[in-house]
Amino acid sequence: MSKHGALAGQTALITGGANGVGAASVRTFLREGARIVFVDRDKEAGESLIEELSEWEASVRFVHADVSRQSDVEAMVVASYDFLGRIDILFNHAGIIIVKPFLDFTIEEWDELMDNNSKSAFMVTRLVLPRMLEQGRGVIIYTSSTGVKASTHLESVYCASKAAMHQLARSIAVEYRDRGIRCNTICPSFIRTKHGEDEIAQLRKYGVFASENDVNIMQGRICEPEEVASVALFLACDASSFINGAEIMVDNTFTAV
Repeated sequence: MSKHGALAGQTALITGGANGVGAASVRTFLREGARIVFVDRDKEAGESLIEELSEWEASVRFVHADVSRQSDVEAMVVASYDFLGRIDILFNHAGIIIVKPFLDFTIEEWDELMDNNSKSAFMVTRLVLPRMLEQGRGVIIYTSSTGVKASTHLESVYCASKAAMHQLARSIAVEYRDRGIRCNTICPSFIRTKHGEDEIAQLRKYGVFASENDVNIMQGRICEPEEVASVALFLACDASSFINGAEIMVDNTFTAV
């Protein structure tokens, strides 16, 4: 852990932190001096990452939890404060995707996407925000999607769930701006992660052109998880002190064309 990094002396809670962008963010935040709790329902991946990060064992903990479940959220927030003492940065990154035609979606799948993508962010934030307000400052980051701006074929309910979370983040920024809270969203396009690979596989099942070459046409090349993690780092540190209620598109022109 660096004593001189951009996050030196800061603490962070990262949900969905065992794989992809979440794991890249855990590594990046640690290198920049933060103490971290990361949460994931993928126990095997979480334990593997902790093993990888053994040199930082005094600065990082993994909590196995499903943030779509209220009881899990309550327990993991208690565990996070027990280890960290305070939470300066909350990175709500956890989320899932289901790809299928709108009329094929079930009520249960609607609930599953809403619970994992928007309700989870709501539940975690409502437990962490009060103590941030007591501290007089706090940074909250949500992982949204380019789907809130450019709706993706066969991803109607996923886009809706991200849009709900997206507006929640903006509203929190407006409501608590004058009490030391910053809340922003990161909106990535296709990323080289398990989530991204799963999305591409589901699209291809329905005959949608979604190979890496197809992605390259839409956004030049596929995004690497570390490139999103670097944006999360920027939003977490004081270098972005006047950025609040913003949506940062990390998509290499995907939504600009």
